[in-house]
Amino acid sequence: MKILRRWFDAWRRSRLGTRLALGLGALALVVFAVVGTVMVGIMKGYLNDRLDEQLAKTQISQVPSLRTTHGGKPQQAYGWFSAVFAVRDGDALPQAGGSLPPDTKALEKVAEDATRTEVLRTVYIEDKGTYRVRACPIEPARNIVLVSAAPQADLDRTVSQLIMVEVVAFLLALAVLVIAGRLVLRRGLRPLSDMAGTAHDIASHDLTANADLPVRAQASGGGAEVEELRTAFNVMLAHLDSSLVARREANERLRRFIADASHELRTPLTSIRGYAELFRYAAANEPAERDAHLSKIREETQRMSVLVDDLLLLARLDAPETEAPLRLVDVDVAELITDAGEAFAAGRPEHPLSVGALPEGVVLQADPVRLRQVLDNLLANAAVHTPPGTPVTLFAEASDSEVVLRVSDAGPGIPPEARERIFDRFYRVDTARTRGNGGTGLGLSVVLSLVSAHGGTIEVESVPGATTFTVRLPRHRS
Repeated sequence: MKILRRWFDAWRRSRLGTRLALGLGALALVVFAVVGTVMVGIMKGYLNDRLDEQLAKTQISQVPSLRTTHGGKPQQAYGWFSAVFAVRDGDALPQAGGSLPPDTKALEKVAEDATRTEVLRTVYIEDKGTYRVRACPIEPARNIVLVSAAPQADLDRTVSQLIMVEVVAFLLALAVLVIAGRLVLRRGLRPLSDMAGTAHDIASHDLTANADLPVRAQASGGGAEVEELRTAFNVMLAHLDSSLVARREANERLRRFIADASHELRTPLTSIRGYAELFRYAAANEPAERDAHLSKIREETQRMSVLVDDLLLLARLDAPETEAPLRLVDVDVAELITDAGEAFAAGRPEHPLSVGALPEGVVLQADPVRLRQVLDNLLANAAVHTPPGTPVTLFAEASDSEVVLRVSDAGPGIPPEARERIFDRFYRVDTARTRGNGGTGLGLSVVLSLVSAHGGTIEVESVPGATTFTVRLPRHRS
């Protein structure tokens, strides 16, 4: 058992080409054994038939003369035994003139069975070997039988030589097949070795310093299957490459996000701590100054609360599988736009608002609170980034498949270099002004995440004097 296990372990550790070559050799060995066995059987049967024919011809040519002489001396071939037997009361008695071995029991038994019909049988004669025996009746009325026995030594020798020739020829053919097969398989499996080398190159590549995977399987040949494997291998490497790049970018965005969030939270906390110190010194002496400090503390607290709420909302939108961030209901688009416009007009009277024709009877599957937040953020963004007196337009249109919302302003516009980053978290086009107005740099990021969560898209077009944010939302969610 240990030897078999050791052989099996060695087989498992061997290379694929070696195992295929040995497997091919084992299969060829089975085929050779079957073919050789069939050939030997056919040859042995053929030689037996020829020997039987020779025995039959010899006996048939003697029967007429033996009948005339009533069992005279039969003809004898070299190495054969030939004799006439008279069967009396079930016992075969040899007649004079025949050629018999010292032990005649086997021949007598054949003669006893051949009184009425010819008998062909292979018997073993002691001290002589195996013989092919044919017995035929000469005079059935008197139970006179002719028995001839031909040795099978020459036939067995011929079969043995054939077996030896086959074994040598098959062993040579097997050796050539295994060696040539191993060479052919090694050449055919070389592309797999090249891919293994590529994998080792990737394993030695430091992905922590550089996530790029420039290595690819470049070899050719090997057949359609190997080419398909090479293509799949390169596609997998490309996917890993893009995934690693995406992961690196995500990590960079996460680090930048944490740094920005820490910075944004530190500012109101610093202000709150400063006003708290001032409040402690002014609480006993200046009641009016104390109230002013408390008001500032409340403002900074409210600003920090808005920032934290936006961060929590973005975190929920980034992981919708853990908690559903939206509660979808049927929303009347006209009512939603009217409420958003009235709130903006009341809170930003310095920016005149014009609302386009409202689509009547249009119902949208959406979260009304979050969709209202999208409109409020876009309108507030237009007010914060434009000087007082800049007109703002809110427009909506609907088709059978989608609802389009547009918020436009006639402000100075967005610089081209800033358009690609305005939806990034904590990004500000005008840092000083937006910070002074209480902006956190998360408004448009929240808008993008909410619109994406609704299955929609948002686009921005801006030139000096006209900036338009276009939101497209599907009317029905699957």
